Amino acid sequence: MARFDWLRDADRPFLFNVVFWAMMTLLTTGLVQAVATAAATPLEYVLFAANVVLLAVLWPTLPWNPARGRHWVAPLFLAATIMLGLTGSRQTHLPLILIAVANLAFLYGMRVATAILSCVVVGSVFVPPLFGSTIADGIVQATAMAVFSAFVLGMVASILEARRRREEAQGLLERIRELAVAEERARMAAEMHDSVGHHLTVIKMGLENAERFRERRPESAWAEVRQAKELTVEALADARRWVRALRPLALDGRVGSAALERLAASFDGTGITVSFEVRGEERRLEADTELVLYRVLQEGLTNALRHAKAEHVHGTLTFGDDQVALVVRDDGTGRDDRARGGFGLTSLADRARALGGTLAGGNRPGGGFELRAELPLGVRA
Repeated sequence: MARFDWLRDADRPFLFNVVFWAMMTLLTTGLVQAVATAAATPLEYVLFAANVVLLAVLWPTLPWNPARGRHWVAPLFLAATIMLGLTGSRQTHLPLILIAVANLAFLYGMRVATAILSCVVVGSVFVPPLFGSTIADGIVQATAMAVFSAFVLGMVASILEARRRREEAQGLLERIRELAVAEERARMAAEMHDSVGHHLTVIKMGLENAERFRERRPESAWAEVRQAKELTVEALADARRWVRALRPLALDGRVGSAALERLAASFDGTGITVSFEVRGEERRLEADTELVLYRVLQEGLTNALRHAKAEHVHGTLTFGDDQVALVVRDDGTGRDDRARGGFGLTSLADRARALGGTLAGGNRPGGGFELRAELPLGVRA
C-alpha cells in the first residue's frame, strides 16, 4: 500500500490530479488513434509514447511541499511537458505545462514560477512557426496560455495563503496546549499542596505532641504516634495517586478507551470499587478530546475517593454517531448544593466548551454524584 501513498498526498491539490490524469488519457487516446491512422512516422510514435510514459512516472514522485525534498523532479517534469509539444502534441499539452509551473510555485515561490511562465509564454509565440505554424497561431496560443496562467497562479497563491494560515493556526493550537498543560500543573500543584501538605502538617504536630507527652503521659504520646502513622499511610496513598495522575496519557502505550480502563484499574486498592465499560463502536479520538476525557475520569475518581466517601464508582464511555460521552457515577454522599464548583471542574468545563462539547456535574436522585462530559468526535474547523 505504501507505493500508492501519493494518491492520498494532502499537499497535492486534488484538481491537479484530476486534470493530469484526464490529459494523460486524452494524450494516450490520441497516440492510439495516430498509430491506427498512420498519421506519423514510427520514430515520432516512439518519442511521443516515451514522453507520455516519462510524465506518468514523474507524476507520483513530484513533490508539492518544499520540505519533502526531490526538488530536481520539478524542472524535469516541466521539461517533459514542454517536450510534448515537440514530439507530437500541439496545444493539448498546455494544461500540463501550467500544472508544472504551478508545482514550481509551490516549491520555489510565486516569483520563480511567474518568471518561468513568462519565458514559456514568450517562447510559445516564436516556437510554433519553427514547426510549420504561423506567428498568428503562436500569438493565439500565447494569449490563451497567459489567461490560464493567471488563473492557475491565482489558485496557487490562494492555496499557499491557506497553508500559511493553517500553519499559524497549528502554532496557536500548540501554544494553547502548552498553556493548558501549565494551567493543569498549577492546579495539581495547588491540590497536592492542600492534600499532602495538610497530612504532613498534622503528622508534624502529632509527633511534636508525642515528644512532649513521652514522659508525663506516655499513653497519649503513643496515641499521637499511632495517629501519625495512620496519617503517614494516607499521605503516601495520596502521593501515589498524584504520581498516577502525572503519568502520560498513553499509559504503557495505551490510548483511547484502553487508557481510560487502565486509569480506572489504577485505583484498585484505594478502598473503592471501580468499574468501566465502553458502549457503541469505538472510533479514534482526537488528542485534545482524549485528554479531556482522561481528565474527567481522573477528576471523578479522585473526588469520589477524597470527598464523597464513595464505595463504588462506575464509568461509561459511549460512542455515538457524532459525539462521545463519558459518565462517571459514584454512590457517595454527593455534593452540598450550596457549594460552588471547584477549580478542577471549572477548568475541565472550559476545556470541553473549547472543543465544542459540554461538561456537567450534579447529585444523582438516588444518591451519589454524577459527572457527564459530551464531546464531538470530529475536529472543529
